[in-house]
Amino acid sequence: MQDFNDLLSLKGKRAVVTGASAGIGAVIAARLASAGAHVIVHFRSKPDEAQTVVTAIKSAGGSAEAQHANLTDKQSVTALMEKAGPVDILVNNAGAYPNATCLDMHEDEWRHMYAANVDTVMLCSQAAGKQMQAGGGGVILNIGSIAGHAPGPDHSHYNSAKAAVSMYARSMAQELGPDGIRVNIVSPGLIYRDGLEDAWPDGLKRWNERSPLREVGQAEDVANACLFLASDAAKHITGIDMLVDCGMSAAPLY
Repeated sequence: MQDFNDLLSLKGKRAVVTGASAGIGAVIAARLASAGAHVIVHFRSKPDEAQTVVTAIKSAGGSAEAQHANLTDKQSVTALMEKAGPVDILVNNAGAYPNATCLDMHEDEWRHMYAANVDTVMLCSQAAGKQMQAGGGGVILNIGSIAGHAPGPDHSHYNSAKAAVSMYARSMAQELGPDGIRVNIVSPGLIYRDGLEDAWPDGLKRWNERSPLREVGQAEDVANACLFLASDAAKHITGIDMLVDCGMSAAPLY
């Protein structure tokens, strides 16, 4: 039986993590690099932050580089994947999540949400997927959200966009499986960030009271799920939506 640590190894793999200059994306990039992958840290508007992520990865003994792209522009995405390639792993993490109420939302807000969260996934998946198809296989991971399963208030455009991301991934898993390409979703619940206690004290209190584990998740939890699904330890897992939500999706409704 193969050693489990060997199964988790990504040595020799090239991984693109979109939106990786900060937050969850930066932690995912570091985790994949720690497993041996060469990681392309994508950024849109924060080159210094992206380079900081790259420097930290290299300081820890990993391999990484920063690359810019506007993920809503097909030519820019194509150029990114050509520079990054051959791509073995793609993590579609980039996105946006502003608030807006259903009846007051402007159509431009709706379009921006879908462009940032759905169009980017499609364009990146097409460009990387064609490389993977030519190379005999690969892994695509979409970062979804618990909001795609249970809608939150003032987020109708975000909730529906993340539901679309999940269904798109499952559709890709169906179509690309014969080419050796696995496609999965990792859907975080509430993830801790600095200042969360001040920014959303009531919401944090409600979450901690209702989630079965009585706590919020950490970015590292999402990164660990991505490493598992990207590795050979998950070689027969495709088309799933893995919720990293401290059990909130299983909390009682009444």
